[in-house]
Amino acid sequence: MTTPATIDLDITVPPELSARAPAEARGEARDGVRMLVGRRDRGTAEHHRFTDLPEVLRPGDLLVVNNSATLPAALPGRLPDGTPVALHLSSAQPDQRGAHLVELRRVVPGKAAAYYPPQDTPARPGLRVGLPAGGAARLTAPFTARLWYAELDLPAALLSYLAVHGRAIRYGYVDRDWPIDAYQTVFATVPGSSEMPSAARPFTAEVVARLAGRGVLVAPITLHTGVASPEAHEAPYAERFHVPAATARLVGHVHADGGRVIAVGTTVVRALESATDPGGTVHEADGWTELVITPDRGVRAVDGLLTGWHEPRASHLHLLAAVAGRPLLANCYREAVHHRYLWHEFGDVNLLLPD
Repeated sequence: MTTPATIDLDITVPPELSARAPAEARGEARDGVRMLVGRRDRGTAEHHRFTDLPEVLRPGDLLVVNNSATLPAALPGRLPDGTPVALHLSSAQPDQRGAHLVELRRVVPGKAAAYYPPQDTPARPGLRVGLPAGGAARLTAPFTARLWYAELDLPAALLSYLAVHGRAIRYGYVDRDWPIDAYQTVFATVPGSSEMPSAARPFTAEVVARLAGRGVLVAPITLHTGVASPEAHEAPYAERFHVPAATARLVGHVHADGGRVIAVGTTVVRALESATDPGGTVHEADGWTELVITPDRGVRAVDGLLTGWHEPRASHLHLLAAVAGRPLLANCYREAVHHRYLWHEFGDVNLLLPD
């Protein structure tokens, strides 16, 4: 897997701008987070609250959302010598080879599990990691320096096992373990994501009702997210996705009527673009996608994007630049730092529009 060169936005995100807890724990409503609206034709950035979304969009626009639900995909484990580790499981389904992908992380008492640099990782072929209730994961081969193929031996079906023994994956910027409900969106109906498709987190039933009243359409896709790489900045790897026939048809109708297709999250962009032919027509699709979207590749089905705030070196920035263009993206990120927007899955959001 080759990671494209990082996009240099020439910004530094101070640590205090990491959202350390859900909006509700900070005294806000889910839909009360801030939303920076960037418009590509003007190159401008406007400051809003997320509750303004129905008025910012136009009647006839289409929001495409990810209905994947987040799994409690972090499991406590032990190495053969008794050393505790955390095992992060990537998706509920094995890949095309029939194997699961996992990441081992170092246990740090009282803190989130820490990244193992490649030179320090205990991972090796044949390593058996003990899991709760007599379960085990046996590493078979490396996928990247961070991720390994593994065979799972569990005493129960995977989803049931995770519900009892797993917890939500979290990283060091989050202040403590939060219940799995904090990592679900209002659209979550199909279990399978290792980490929350977080761009949709601010949506509430009230906002969705106001969007409908405004004439803004909403349609689902499913893409089950893998385990992120906040330290390694790897390009996205293969992920399971499904674009329903009804959603594919609706994208075509909206474009034919002059409306805009706005993806809610980078996962939606990846799914829709994986289902789009060279002429820009979206088709029903089901399977695994290895598509990596860059500015050179561009986008064919998506006109705009609602997304969270990503690290300045994150591979996701290539996809954002493909949708918005680098000048607007850089302007939005400078504005967000200057006005102290909050980063990561519990933070504020960025709406990137063509006009």
